[in-house]
Amino acid sequence: MSSRVPSGSGSTVPFTPKPRKRTSSSRFSINDRELNQFVGTLASVRRVKPNAILEELEQSGEGNQLLARADGSSRERDQGRRPSSSSQRPSSSRNPERIPSSSSQPPRPSSSSSSSRHRDTPRPSSSARTTPIPISTSSRPTPEQESRRRNGKLPERITELSLADGPNGAAEVEDEGGMLDGVPLEIQEAWICEDLLFVLQGVEGSLIRYDEDYDPLDEEQASKGARWKVNPSLDPSLLSLVERLLPLATCYTAVEASMESHNSSEYGMVAHALISGIRAMLKEYRVLTAQLESLFLSSPTFTLQTLYFHLHPTLHTMSLLASLCAALENDEASQDNSDVSDDDDGLGGMAEELGLGGAGLKGLMKNLKAQEGLIGGGGPVLGGEVLGIICEREATMSGDPTASTLHSTLLLHSTQPYCKMLVRWISTGHLSDPFDEFMVKESGHITKGVLESDYTDEYWERRYTLRDGSSLTGTKSSAGKSRSALGAAAPPPRSGTNRLPGGACIPVFLQPWKHKILLAGKYLNVIKECGIEVKKPNEVGQEEGDGMVVMNEPKFYKRIEDAYIYANKTLLKLMVEEQQLIPHLRSMKHFFFLDQSDFLTNFLDLAASELRKPAKATSLVKLQSLLDLAVRNPASSSSNDPYKDDLKVVMQSQGLYEWLLKIVSKTGSLTEDGELDFAMGDGHDDDGGRRSEKERTLLAIDALSFDYSVKFPLSLVISRKTITRYQLIFRFLLHLHHLESALSNMWLEQKTNSWKQNCQNEDMEKWKSRIFSLRSRMLIFIRQVLAFVTGEVLEPNWKLLESKLVKVQTVDQLLKDHVDFLDTCLKQCMLTTSKLLSIYAKLMTTISVFVSYQSSLNTALNKFLADPISESEPTKANSRWTALNKFEINFNHHTKLHLDAVTYNAGSENVALLALVTRLHQTTLRI
Repeated sequence: MSSRVPSGSGSTVPFTPKPRKRTSSSRFSINDRELNQFVGTLASVRRVKPNAILEELEQSGEGNQLLARADGSSRERDQGRRPSSSSQRPSSSRNPERIPSSSSQPPRPSSSSSSSRHRDTPRPSSSARTTPIPISTSSRPTPEQESRRRNGKLPERITELSLADGPNGAAEVEDEGGMLDGVPLEIQEAWICEDLLFVLQGVEGSLIRYDEDYDPLDEEQASKGARWKVNPSLDPSLLSLVERLLPLATCYTAVEASMESHNSSEYGMVAHALISGIRAMLKEYRVLTAQLESLFLSSPTFTLQTLYFHLHPTLHTMSLLASLCAALENDEASQDNSDVSDDDDGLGGMAEELGLGGAGLKGLMKNLKAQEGLIGGGGPVLGGEVLGIICEREATMSGDPTASTLHSTLLLHSTQPYCKMLVRWISTGHLSDPFDEFMVKESGHITKGVLESDYTDEYWERRYTLRDGSSLTGTKSSAGKSRSALGAAAPPPRSGTNRLPGGACIPVFLQPWKHKILLAGKYLNVIKECGIEVKKPNEVGQEEGDGMVVMNEPKFYKRIEDAYIYANKTLLKLMVEEQQLIPHLRSMKHFFFLDQSDFLTNFLDLAASELRKPAKATSLVKLQSLLDLAVRNPASSSSNDPYKDDLKVVMQSQGLYEWLLKIVSKTGSLTEDGELDFAMGDGHDDDGGRRSEKERTLLAIDALSFDYSVKFPLSLVISRKTITRYQLIFRFLLHLHHLESALSNMWLEQKTNSWKQNCQNEDMEKWKSRIFSLRSRMLIFIRQVLAFVTGEVLEPNWKLLESKLVKVQTVDQLLKDHVDFLDTCLKQCMLTTSKLLSIYAKLMTTISVFVSYQSSLNTALNKFLADPISESEPTKANSRWTALNKFEINFNHHTKLHLDAVTYNAGSENVALLALVTRLHQTTLRI
């Protein structure tokens, strides 16, 4: 790849400052050797012809005398060389005057000192260099002849740039096929050894050149390594060893190209640390080649076999490095191939017409889609994925000691930035991840202020999440499956592999610790939100020191465990002691589980007229004021509750059993993790447009519920999900209390004279006794269920929870015990099984309708007392018995179905229902 300089008078070589004119050039004089060295060095550095240098000097006025001196000395050398040209090989007969003698040739820089320059600057092509040939003995000094005779090597590299190229810069070269014709084997060996020392640094030699199909400026080809072509006239005995060493040069160039391509900031700190580790290994490789070059120049016994002996062990190591770099490149290439087409710029191909810059916009849209998981790949290989690839290769090649040592060393280097991020996160709660390399992801829009207005557990669930989408309550969910609204979505895996991209790929040695790493930082952030001081990030950096930390060893795992325990205990102490968590839970038990329900009886009496209205027509302000009166009544036990002001009245948009059936039908009873998915419906979904117009209006008593206000950080424990569980149990108990109160009022009303006196009509008296019996059976059933729920479900489970809270050591265990307590109560209250729930809902509906039919029963009785003869007619009597028989048939049928379902469930799933089976058997069989 030669560079040509125009011969016009006004042309100058690019990127070269114009020389400053001097007043006199007589003081500047150099000999022939210095001139050749000066011009040749400039020409090789700037990749131009030497005559271009002289032409530029001539234009500046400084080179006239030098040019004349050079021409004169060149003619003298040509005249002195012509007589001896017949003794040279035939290939040198072409333009012999252009080959300067070795006496005036400057020594070529060594391969170790010039390798860095040749890696960045392509070497001139063969058309810009003269072909080195052996010089006849008549033109060499005697010491040089003796040196060559002793060790079979040329005293210096026999190539130099010609100063006699024409004005057009075209240089004629000798035929490569006959370059080594007639050259002794010793000279060939020395020549090829010198070429190999250059080629091993990625620089072309004279006998070993780039393959014709290889372009070093093509990034894709460079990432696969250079392809070499050896001069075909080389002796076969030497060619065999050369071909064994050329893969080392190919791997070296592939590693160099990969390092160069990963230098940009988009690859993150982990990839840069990996490059630093590879660069340290390549430094040792360059030291080895420099030592071999020194040995080549000084030892008379150095041969190609010696070079192969010293470099053969390095070939395996370099091939491992090249395959590791290829693994990183292949993942990115597969990601690029699976991307959207080039014509898709996100604006229907109109980006360039709109002046938005097609290429830049395409790249931006591509990165955004990769982050959102719309296309496969997920961007460049960085962060945890780099560590994952190294760990995979280390496990795959565990039987190779060299590969194991290599990958362990590279893993140690590449884990240092990841280790700093992890230690800072678990020690201070500070997340510094500018390139999305760490396993933890932050959602900055969720803050403490959002929680105070809407005390959901989004801070806990979504403020900080794992990039792989896993959570403590949903570790079984895969990346491709849809998650709930509060879950974290994981990006799709790399195409062709099961490995997640970027920071979502958690290294194997940190997989068992990922949840503790996540929660340790979460706890510290909660503590900081509450105004408690924790370690600052700079303090952690000072404690670390400059030594490297090994992450995959028990010492580091103990560090994670200690940080997790410290954050746990600190936050637990904050919640239990300073924020009074347990008194808050007792207050919620008092109001939601109705353990002392005198305030509720008072409230239902005060708000009876308001609760008979439709839910949409009820005044929440009036109900809230009536609740405050009932709670603050000095005669009530709730007046001494310190958190009674946190209790609020709310109206749900759905009935209890309708909502529960919807949840259970969609989730299939309990989820795999043992809990209901309450995130799918919160009781406020308004789907009235889909409901039938004939559906009965939801009354206020059926939609009534309580809510509880808590502040941060207690809102993390008493979250929206836990509040929903409390509300479900409260509405279940409220319905039982309401029906018990209604049946009791019905009993009181039926103790009046109109019901007690004898009507002197046997049919009417039998009708009344059947009503009394049905009411009594319904009341017994309600009281048995209520006694079972309060005495054998809620109270024992609450006692068990209190005993656990006394011994709890971590916040995780506290949260788990609290949620398990609520889920156990829901399950034992028959609110999580679809069959039990549907039968129970029909039974409760029958009782509610019977209670509401009390006014019709009173009307029928009063009509009979007013006109016994006309009301005794068979038609009217049959109408009374028909309505009563419907209630009896429905109640008996659903009671038996409910008993059978409870018995089956108690024997198969829920042993706690055996106590309810005993109670219901006694009442049912007795009747």
